[in-house]
This record gives sequence, C-alpha cells and structure tokens, in this order.
Amino acid sequence: MQQSIYAKPIGAMLFIAGLLSGCASMFSNIPLSSTEARVHQAPNINAPYNKPYKVRGVMYYPLRSASGYQEIGIASWYGSESGNRTAMGTRFIPHNLTAAHKTLPLPSKVRVTNLDNGRHVDVIVNDRGPFKKGRVIDLSHGAAKKIGLHGVSKVKIEHLDHKISQR
Repeated sequence: MQQSIYAKPIGAMLFIAGLLSGCASMFSNIPLSSTEARVHQAPNINAPYNKPYKVRGVMYYPLRSASGYQEIGIASWYGSESGNRTAMGTRFIPHNLTAAHKTLPLPSKVRVTNLDNGRHVDVIVNDRGPFKKGRVIDLSHGAAKKIGLHGVSKVKIEHLDHKISQR
C-alpha cells in the first residue's frame, strides 16, 4: 500500500493540535491531568523548537532531558510581547505562568524560587530566551508577580520531574 504524501504532515499537525489542546490548563498552578503529565514526561526532542539554534551568532543546544535540572542565576520578566507566538507556537499571554529558557526541553515544568524572599512559582517553559547576557530565565509577568520579582532577581530553577504542584 502506498502512503499518501499528506500522511506525515497531517500526522504532525494532529500531534501539535493534541499538544496545544491542553495548553489552557497547563498555564495554571493546578495539578496536571494525566494527558498533560504525559506531555511533560516526554517532550518531543525531535520537534523544531528542541533542535540546536543560533541567536546573534551564538549556538544553543537544548537538553535532551531536564530530569534533575537545577540552576541558580538571574531572572527577568517579559510582558510586552503579548499575543506573539512562543517557540512552541502558542500565543504568549503575560498573565499566564510561563517562562523562557535557552536550553531546557520544551515544554518543561520548573519551580522558580526568588532567593531574595523565598517565594516560588511553578511555570511551564514554552519559549526560548532570555538572550540578554547574564540572564538564565525570563518569566511571564504573571509568574514574576507571584514571586515578587520586579526587574531582575537571583532565583533557583528546579525541574519538577512531573511532581504535582503544591498550593
């Protein structure tokens, strides 16, 4: 049997539609459904947004797994890009609990703790960045507000390894 030339593109579109169908609930701090948990257990490392890429002459190599990932560094926030598309193709909504990271596999769920005040927030990393020297993560305005981040702050980033969110 000969396969249609449309089979692969249609299959890819169905896969992406399946990923995007759960996005509304992924942006909150509520526990993940089993469908969303499967998305977080196995990011599609072959997706274009998880391939090596170049920005301003610098190559970035996304991790194949975020399991056990921890990092301390400077976080900033972004919000003026409202409505723009993220690296994953979803619309950026500033009040959602999302983030951008240069090398974590997309999507990844991480806990970001503001080391100045101890407050934390669980976010879905669905975009690439920040590309400003010395910054490790960009938080959406909603996530930054939850941890009292105004401007920049020193934070700890921990991959949640599919743990259920704590309230």
